Amino acid sequence: MIIVIIFVFIFFSLLKSHISKSKLRVAEEERRRSIYQKYGHTEIAEKIIDKKVWMGATGEQLIDSWGRPLDIDESVLKTKKKEVWKYCRKGANRYGYKVKIENGIVIGWDEKM
Repeated sequence: MIIVIIFVFIFFSLLKSHISKSKLRVAEEERRRSIYQKYGHTEIAEKIIDKKVWMGATGEQLIDSWGRPLDIDESVLKTKKKEVWKYCRKGANRYGYKVKIENGIVIGWDEKM
């Protein structure tokens, strides 16, 4: 009887894992389709699908790649708007990634992993 219970437990654990992986694959494929629809089959689309950040990316492309930032620091000057988008919280006001944006364009980033 115990062997049957163990077998059933293992079976359902494996089934749950398989279902979770299937849902993840479907979500990833939907994301890929959405990005190709928005950007076409371009180098930019491939970077976004690979969840990369690059110099010259727009804020919208960064959101499509990494998602919305957890926090944003802003400063508005006479001729430009500077922002620091923060990702991957590590503690109180500590983040793993800080992406620097000037006038809506990525100009650099810091990684503190």
